Amino acid sequence: MNLLDQLKSMTVVVADTGDIDSIEAFTPRDATTNPSLIQAAANMEQYSSVVDAALKAAQKDAVDPTEVIDIAMDRLAVEFGTRILAIIPGRVSTEVDARLSFDQAATVRKAKTLVALYAENGISKDRILIKIASTWEGIKAAEELEKEGIHCNLTLLFGLHQAIACAEANVQLISPFVGRILDWYKADTGTESYAPHEDPGVVSVTEIYNYYKKFDYKTEIMGASFRNLGEIKELAGCDLLTIAPKFLKVLQDTEGELELKLSEERAAKMDISKIEMSEDIFLSMHKANRMANAKLAEGIAKFADAQISLEGLLKERLG
Repeated sequence: MNLLDQLKSMTVVVADTGDIDSIEAFTPRDATTNPSLIQAAANMEQYSSVVDAALKAAQKDAVDPTEVIDIAMDRLAVEFGTRILAIIPGRVSTEVDARLSFDQAATVRKAKTLVALYAENGISKDRILIKIASTWEGIKAAEELEKEGIHCNLTLLFGLHQAIACAEANVQLISPFVGRILDWYKADTGTESYAPHEDPGVVSVTEIYNYYKKFDYKTEIMGASFRNLGEIKELAGCDLLTIAPKFLKVLQDTEGELELKLSEERAAKMDISKIEMSEDIFLSMHKANRMANAKLAEGIAKFADAQISLEGLLKERLG
């Protein structure tokens, strides 16, 4: 068996792309998108009709001309999500505007707008994960949404404190960013490379996995943002892994034995202390974690920039 087929037997494989052709090629269960991925797809000639349809519908829906781009952004994300759901059996993650990351009420409103647009397309909310940045406000918004049956994917997650807060909020799924953690440590320490099992991103996700399984949290863990194949192999057994097409292809083309690295049974036997979580403890732990502090702020800024760039593309198409 190739590595991809073996990985699928241990872990739910998710395609990290907005390119529908790539999703069809690798048959993942779930898929994730973000503004950067949607922008990349929207620039492809084969998806120009999707962009035009979103703009046309937005012009029809808008009460005021200034609303057209905002509505078109939501419709474009939902249109790509709907097309992806037509070819996968599971769920698609659709992202809330990162500029709302510190506004709980606005995040909840935007999430409900996206869910309503999916409903117009005949998509039930159990097939959607709303992606929200793992700020305290974002986690509280997700807690509110989960109580209404709207499931969430908490992204830009870099530390155990964020993971614990998400689990206590009964969030459906978290996306710890393996590669971005590695990026920070390489820049901060000057270390050029790490052995796969010592990779700081791998270590972080392993710690979160063991904590969740030790204390029987139901929140799913989906490792994300990979920089190399070693990171993926070291997290075999994680609940889910969201993987870019280039790595899916390498896994598919590679034969060999893939070892199960993460195990619920092993985690349950570990000596791990439980951490009580509150807003004060969250903020204190976040401030003390230089990496998580820096990467969350940077990630929000990058996703916001991608959102602005995608808005610019839509404005150009609108004329």
